[in-house]
Amino acid sequence: MTQTLTPDVKRRLYHGMLLVRRTEERIQANYHLREMRSPPHLYMGHEAAAAGVCATLRGDDMVFPYYRSHGWYLAKGGDLGAMMAELFGRATGCSRGWGGSMHLIDVAAGVYGTSAIVGGTVSHAAGVALTFQMRGGDSVAVVSFGDGATEEGVFHETLNFASLRKLPLLFVCENNLYATNTHIRDRQAQTEIWRHAERYGIPGRRLDGNDVVAVWHAAAEAVARARRGEGPSLLELETYRYFEHCGINEDLDLGYRTAEELSAWRARDPLASGRRLVSDGEAKEMEAEIAARIDRAFEQARSAPWPTADFQEAAR
Repeated sequence: MTQTLTPDVKRRLYHGMLLVRRTEERIQANYHLREMRSPPHLYMGHEAAAAGVCATLRGDDMVFPYYRSHGWYLAKGGDLGAMMAELFGRATGCSRGWGGSMHLIDVAAGVYGTSAIVGGTVSHAAGVALTFQMRGGDSVAVVSFGDGATEEGVFHETLNFASLRKLPLLFVCENNLYATNTHIRDRQAQTEIWRHAERYGIPGRRLDGNDVVAVWHAAAEAVARARRGEGPSLLELETYRYFEHCGINEDLDLGYRTAEELSAWRARDPLASGRRLVSDGEAKEMEAEIAARIDRAFEQARSAPWPTADFQEAAR
């Protein structure tokens, strides 16, 4: 089924990427103040993945991101103020100040929870997809993970189970080439991750994960298939992170990747290519609106109370 790229969809795609990028830039610029209480896995460079997929989803669909989670949380509609309060370790955070950057939850927005465990949300997403199926609706679950997670047994076990049960589940692999500092060619004999889908009898595709329109089209097709009861799909999105695996700095001094490689990927920046989707006036309005939202989120996070020392009370 062909999806129509309407002006509203174009605006949503670009706005989704811009919100994530500007938020991450502000986190990076302020992290040295030591107000934020958890180490961030920055999403800069990956924005088209979360924005493209989430633009195909409804409010009742659920996403299960991995630890590089800020982009997915925001693109699905998670509360920006609650996310920043969580990074500041405050009681008003989306996990009440106990979870930090890698454990973001906003069930009302369809963010069921992120996880620091590699591949940790893959089977969780299958469980919720099974629940959706048993209830008889057409809601869809989406799980995102990095290329390193495809080396975990739970990835293969869940692909198999999802295929057997025709679960309404979309697997999204953000292949940025590196599991921390090790290139995929040094870890996997089969580097075409999308081909794992073939072994379990489900559709799989590899595409440019920095092209937000391509991501949107592919995700829309997979989500529509899941809603029809035809089962899961796997998307491998080729992308690249601009900064270190965990933290705010560049890491070229570690020697596992080159300045030339980083420069080549920056030339394919998803925000730059996605800029054509909106007019100059629309882009200017978005910049102002997003800047004001981020200002507000930081101000509220700084003034919010600290969480209680009683975890049982916080969990209620």
